[in-house]
Amino acid sequence: MPDAGRVIAGTARGTRLAAAGAGTRSLGDRVKQTLFAILEPSLPGRRTLDLFAGSGAAGIEALSRGSTGAVFVDQDADAVRAIRENLERCRFDGPARIVRADVLAWLERDGVREAAAGRFGLIMVDPPYDRPDILRAVLDRLGAASSADLLAPDALVVAKSFWRDAPPAEVGLLASERTRRFGETALTIYRRREAPTREA
Repeated sequence: MPDAGRVIAGTARGTRLAAAGAGTRSLGDRVKQTLFAILEPSLPGRRTLDLFAGSGAAGIEALSRGSTGAVFVDQDADAVRAIRENLERCRFDGPARIVRADVLAWLERDGVREAAAGRFGLIMVDPPYDRPDILRAVLDRLGAASSADLLAPDALVVAKSFWRDAPPAEVGLLASERTRRFGETALTIYRRREAPTREA
C-alpha cells in the first residue's frame, strides 16, 4: 500500500502511514506540521472528528498529540482499510472508531448521537477538491445552531480546500480565525461561536 507520510509529533512520532488509495490526497507532512503547531494547545482532553478521513492522518496526528479519542468517517472501503491499518501501526485502536458512511448522511443521522460519548473539540473536513459544494454543505451543517450538541464550546473546525475554492469567512456559527495556503491547498480554521441569546 502506498505511503501517506508520517506522524509528525507526539506518542506515535515517526510512524509511517499507509495511504488510502490513488484517488485521495493525503495531508502532507509540511501541512500537518504547520497546522498542528496551531492546533496542539487545544487538543488535550478533547475528541476529534475526522470527516472524509482518507488515510486517517489528521485524526491520528491529533491522537498522537493528546486528543482523547477520534471518530473517522469515510465511505470508501480502501480508506477504511488504510485507517484501520494506520491505527494498528500507531496502537491507537482503543480510543478510535471508524465509520464507513457518507459524511453528510452520517452527520444528519448519527452525528449528535455519536457526541453523547463527548462532544468534539476538533473537526477536520477534507472532501474532494472538485466538490466545493460538499465542503459548504458540511460547514453549513456544523455551523447550524442545531449542531450545538455535536461541537464542544470553542470547538475548532478545519476545512481543507483547493485555494481558489476556499470557503467563506463565516458559515452560520462558524467564524474563520485564520487561513493558510500551501501551494494549491488552503486551510481555513474556524471557531464555533455561541448562538446569540434571544431577547424576551
